[in-house]
Amino acid sequence: MKLLHWLLGILCAFCLMILFLITSVEAVAYWTPGYYEREYEKYHVTDAVHMEMDDLLEVTDEMMAYLRGDREDLHVMTVVDGQPREFFNAREIAHMEDVRGLFLGAIALRRVCAAAAVLCVVLMALLKADVRRLLPRALCVGTGLFFLLATVVGGVIASDFSRYFIVFHHIFFDNDLWILNPATDLLINIVPEPFFSDTALRIGLTFGGMVLVLFALCLYLARRNGKARKNPVSND
Repeated sequence: MKLLHWLLGILCAFCLMILFLITSVEAVAYWTPGYYEREYEKYHVTDAVHMEMDDLLEVTDEMMAYLRGDREDLHVMTVVDGQPREFFNAREIAHMEDVRGLFLGAIALRRVCAAAAVLCVVLMALLKADVRRLLPRALCVGTGLFFLLATVVGGVIASDFSRYFIVFHHIFFDNDLWILNPATDLLINIVPEPFFSDTALRIGLTFGGMVLVLFALCLYLARRNGKARKNPVSND
């Protein structure tokens, strides 16, 4: 029975890690003021697409609203090279529909993971586990295991980002719409591959920070509970 308690605690930790990872992606994509403007300046995107920065940022806002489900379509009018036109062509719109599916699926998965984490704690309590003492220790173990795995995977990806960038697309997309042409598709010019590597690094750092905070908190609680158990307060 004790092994089951530990497994539930570690499963809870894994659910929280997935929740943190998805939240880290969302934090970088939506909650980082000025991030896109800095990246566009860094890679001279306005020159590549022949647009003013304000227009480019407005298109970006509309694109992110679409990915989050706050906008129904990607028919966005803007000014390119001094001429009014729709920013996204048919191929880009079709690809972004697939990307939107990933974003919305990730948000749904985060809700499932949050519910699963709560369920794990409830089951531990129903199975008479000492939740107050066991959960922080199990979360430390689960968090450490997941973070170690994530670090290994991240290191492998960083060793050849271009290769694994392609692998990622083959895994999550069942078509070749993601293969864009810089001569005809503006989307590839506003999010070049170095932009994705910068974003992946930022997501990794955000995720790592969240994990370390949880690990430190759980380690503190586990040690405090351990000291309390060794030195019980006498009622005499």
